[in-house]
Amino acid sequence: MQKKTGVIVLALICTAHVILAQTEPMKMEGFAQGTTYHITYYDSRERDFQPEVTKILSDFDKSVSTYLPTSIISRINRNEPDVAVDKYFIDCFNKAKEVWKNTDGAFDPTVYPLVNMWGFGPGKKTKVEKPIVDSILKFVGFDLIELQGNKVIKKDPRVALDFNAFAQGYSVDVVSDFLTSVGLTDYIVEIGGEVYAKGKNPNGEPFTAGIEKPIDNKLSENPIKAIVKLKDMAVSTSGNYRRFTIIDGVKYAHHINPKTGYPTNNNLLSASVFASNCITTDANATGILVMGLEKAKVFLEKHKEMQAYLIYSDEKGNYQIYETPGLKDIIAEVK
Repeated sequence: MQKKTGVIVLALICTAHVILAQTEPMKMEGFAQGTTYHITYYDSRERDFQPEVTKILSDFDKSVSTYLPTSIISRINRNEPDVAVDKYFIDCFNKAKEVWKNTDGAFDPTVYPLVNMWGFGPGKKTKVEKPIVDSILKFVGFDLIELQGNKVIKKDPRVALDFNAFAQGYSVDVVSDFLTSVGLTDYIVEIGGEVYAKGKNPNGEPFTAGIEKPIDNKLSENPIKAIVKLKDMAVSTSGNYRRFTIIDGVKYAHHINPKTGYPTNNNLLSASVFASNCITTDANATGILVMGLEKAKVFLEKHKEMQAYLIYSDEKGNYQIYETPGLKDIIAEVK
C-alpha cells in the first residue's frame, strides 16, 4: 500500500489556557503499509501504546496488503484453496461492496489486474494495448465475486481484489477504535495521509489538518490549499497528482476507471471527503475522483452523511472549488 493522499496533519500548539489534565502530547510514528503513520494523543497516565499499535498494523497487513505475498488477500488472488478470511478482510469486502453499489461501479476493488498492468501495483507492468485492456475487463466487476461466511467465491478465477484504495483509511479506524477502547478521548491518527481526529487539543480547539494543492509531486508535501478543523471526524483526499505515470509523453493518473480500463480523464484534480469514519471517506474519495465533478455533485446530494471539498480545473486551467454546505464552519482556504 502506498501513500496517495493530500491531507497533512498540522503541528499542535499548546497554550496557557489548559483544559486537559495533560498538556504535553504523547506521540507515536513509524512505517506500515508502505507508508508512514503519525499519532498524537493526550493521556494523563502517559501510557505508551506503541507495541499495541505496531501489532495492530502488522496484523492488518497480514490480512489485506497486496504487497505482502502471504497476506489473506494475496492468497485469495492466487486462488489458493481453503483460505479463511478474518474480520479485517470481511469489513473491507463489505464496505467495498456498499461503495461499489452507491457509486454505480466507479469504485471497484476488482480493478487490481488493471492496476498492475498500468504499473501502479506490486504486479508486473505490461504493455498497454486496447486488446489487452478489453480482455482484462472481462473479469473486472464486483458482481463476479462474493463472500459466503468466511470464504470468498469467484465466478471467474481470474478475478483479483485490491483494497489499497481504502484499506489505509480502515486501518485509521482500527487504530482509533483501539485508542478509544483504552480510554483516550483526545487524539488524532494519520496513516498515509488518511486522518481521523477525536476530541480536542489542550487549548480546547479541534485538531487541524491541511489539504494540499493538487500540484504534480511524487516526492514531498505540496503547499496547503485549505485548513480544516476536525472533531470526531475523518478526512481522506484522493488526487491525481501524487501517483501517476508518463507513457509516450502522456500523463496517466493511478485511478483506473473500472468501466473503461483506463485511468480517469476528467477535470477533477482532488477530492477530500469528510465523514464519521475513515473507511467511508477513503473509499468514496476514490469513487468521486473516478466519476468526475458533475456526477460527484449528484452523488453527494444523495449522500448527506458525507461532506466534500473538490478541487477542479476550469477551461482556462485555473483551480476552482466545489464544497458541500456542511463544511462552511470547519474549513478555511489559505491564500
